[in-house]
Amino acid sequence: MAKLKLGILVSLEGGSKDELRKVHDLGFPTCQVSCWNPEIMNREGADKLKAESREYDVEITTIWSGLPGKAVWNFIEGPVTIGLVPPETRELRIKALRKGSDFARMVGVQSITTHVGFIPEWPRDTNYQGLVEALKRVASFCKENGQGFWFETGQETPITLLRTIEDVGADNLGINLDPANLLMYGKANPVDALDIIGGSVKGVHAKDGEYPINGRELGRERPLGEGRVNFPALLSKLKAMGFDGALTIEREIGGQQQIEDIKRAKKLLEPLC
Repeated sequence: MAKLKLGILVSLEGGSKDELRKVHDLGFPTCQVSCWNPEIMNREGADKLKAESREYDVEITTIWSGLPGKAVWNFIEGPVTIGLVPPETRELRIKALRKGSDFARMVGVQSITTHVGFIPEWPRDTNYQGLVEALKRVASFCKENGQGFWFETGQETPITLLRTIEDVGADNLGINLDPANLLMYGKANPVDALDIIGGSVKGVHAKDGEYPINGRELGRERPLGEGRVNFPALLSKLKAMGFDGALTIEREIGGQQQIEDIKRAKKLLEPLC
């Protein structure tokens, strides 16, 4: 069985050359590139990113395409502001994903990823029906570009995500599993969640966290190894299910402490890969 490739999540807004140099200097062969500003996803930026990935010998495994407009990361305003679920911003965000898909094609990356939002549990909810139709459009233009579309886990239960994938019915859908998000949003134990959605996992965020302690705010993100994600069990189960994608470390802070936490995460994960 081949070892999993490690990587880190980096930001296009942070300057692609500096970010890819950081990936290389930290000793990672892969990365995911996040961008929340569709305006910089253009031909010039794509050519530059593609050249820099060759220069630093770093494989970009997905373009994490952030969506424009207000997004509030809590349980009160989150359902009406995040992802493609809110109908008021849906068309604007579909256009942004189209731009992200075209950008990924220019770079030569075969998937885009985003948070779809708080997918309604009830499949007859009008927001659910509208979301499914929107996702069919997103899956279609991604397929035209030779790409997969990956759902970032977090705001939905695993069974709701499974049903959504089934109802969209496209053959280029996958999941970017963020085990910490499943905990921080109070949606599932990530190891158990694999029994429901494990067959669709294409990428993994190596991030740690805690369950929420109140009904309004997400649980805390934690340095890897200090939260409740059981990475030995999670990775063993994923590999037994045939997962061979990248394991991408994400630490949602900045500065030198982020670098130190990434280095520590790398040491903890290497023996598990």
